[in-house]
Amino acid sequence: MKTELNRLPFMVTIISKSPEDTFSLGEQWSKELEAGWVIGLDGDLGAGKTQLVKGLAKGLNIKETITSPTFTLASEYEGNLKLDHLDFYRLENDKQISDCGLEPYLNPEGIAVIEWYCRWDGPKPAYLRQATITHISENERQICYEDFSS
Repeated sequence: MKTELNRLPFMVTIISKSPEDTFSLGEQWSKELEAGWVIGLDGDLGAGKTQLVKGLAKGLNIKETITSPTFTLASEYEGNLKLDHLDFYRLENDKQISDCGLEPYLNPEGIAVIEWYCRWDGPKPAYLRQATITHISENERQICYEDFSS
């Protein structure tokens, strides 16, 4: 059963002081989210998007090695919940995303994480956590996110 959020979205800002902190945040998120959620991640190359997904995967008891799906566009993993890991970096717009057959991932059976989510301008998923990761220094990142649900 999906959790309905009966509140307005609000922005949460976290400062990650290391890749391990970012990994731990992903692990924490794995305990908060339920099937049907999409996590949209944005941030420059090397910001820590995949590191966060690795933590999420660990929290979901996924044993496979998580890598960025930049060239494959989508990877699927089985754990406590199915994890779909997508990367829209090489795509420019909704039409290209749809033409590649990726639009169904916006309504996942488990949890979908989409790197470079900013490339999608279409309808928002029913349950969405949208996050931006920004470099502060070599090891520090600012992670801002908010949740939306219909």
